[in-house]
Amino acid sequence: MRAPVDHIPAPAFPARLPWINVAPLRMDQQRGRPVLIEFWDFCRPNSIRTLPYMRAWDERYRDEGLRVIGVHDSGFAPSTEPQAVKDAVARLKVEYPVVVDVDHEIWLEYENLGWPARYLFNQEGRLFEYHYGEGGYAETEQAIQDLLGIERPLLGTLRPEDQLGASLVPQSEDVPGPYSGPYQAGGVWAVLDGMGTVTVNGRPVTVDHPGAYELISHPRSTAGELTLEVGDGVTCHAVCFTPGLAS
Repeated sequence: MRAPVDHIPAPAFPARLPWINVAPLRMDQQRGRPVLIEFWDFCRPNSIRTLPYMRAWDERYRDEGLRVIGVHDSGFAPSTEPQAVKDAVARLKVEYPVVVDVDHEIWLEYENLGWPARYLFNQEGRLFEYHYGEGGYAETEQAIQDLLGIERPLLGTLRPEDQLGASLVPQSEDVPGPYSGPYQAGGVWAVLDGMGTVTVNGRPVTVDHPGAYELISHPRSTAGELTLEVGDGVTCHAVCFTPGLAS
């Protein structure tokens, strides 16, 4: 969504926060280039699903002048430690700068509403485009191209449910802790920590790092039944559901 006005400045990054992939950055030193900021959490399925677009935009437009910055804000216990974030950044092959918003200072400065959230600032450090949640990928990439003054084919959607105008069925609500029972969704995820195994409808899933694990994926929104057994050495912090296409 394009910003309703052209005079909303980018808040400064607080000092002394941990940075990954780069020395600490300052927003006032980014003048002259567009800056795309995303609030994310490696334990949130929605953040994991958006991540391929962020990586692709960084790769496509970095040499054109775009600066991509991830602001990591933890929503679950396993993603609170900076070292856990650093490990996740390496595991997920995130090459752009990431700042660990340890005490949610940046979140509060932005009055951010949730995960993921994207904010695109122009060369003068003013808000140009923003989007909350998944989706809106074509709009964000078009805004990037507009700021860079280039025109080329857009990346396109990476999943059928990301297509503009796709008809989606509302998914079941997320459940704290482990859950077994009925659901309606395109995908079933769990936020897991520890070392061991969980069993999903009779199928073992190895847990070897903290994060969001996709347990079940359907081509369309499906009414299903989940049986989740959490083995020794593993903690399940939540079971989450992602949307699917209408039949």
